[in-house]
Amino acid sequence: MDDVLESSAIVATIAAEQMLLEHEIRTDRSAVEPMLDPEFTEIGQSGRLWARDEMLDAISSFESSKSMTVRMSDPRGCILAPGLVHLTYVSHFGDQNVRRSSIWRATESGWRMVFHQGTPM
Repeated sequence: MDDVLESSAIVATIAAEQMLLEHEIRTDRSAVEPMLDPEFTEIGQSGRLWARDEMLDAISSFESSKSMTVRMSDPRGCILAPGLVHLTYVSHFGDQNVRRSSIWRATESGWRMVFHQGTPM
């Protein structure tokens, strides 16, 4: 990949990750579903391993305040291979800070998250 393609891939995946932090998106199964790869897994803050269908089934029950915004800081991207981006950043929700890591895969329908992990700081 050349530098321009790498930069555009990183920018696109950071934008997609930011969308998933928006309350209206992260609590709407129909909005999240096309963003998660069929092979998606997540290691949650509690250490629980989530499969894609488990995550999608739980989305509407997640407790998150509409009045609290999740902010992202220090986003960094790295190309692991053509069409595969690793992102890291810190999310801030109220007084909770979580270091996050995601892997995104390019598909014909756009970028899809393959893996996510959140570790409280």
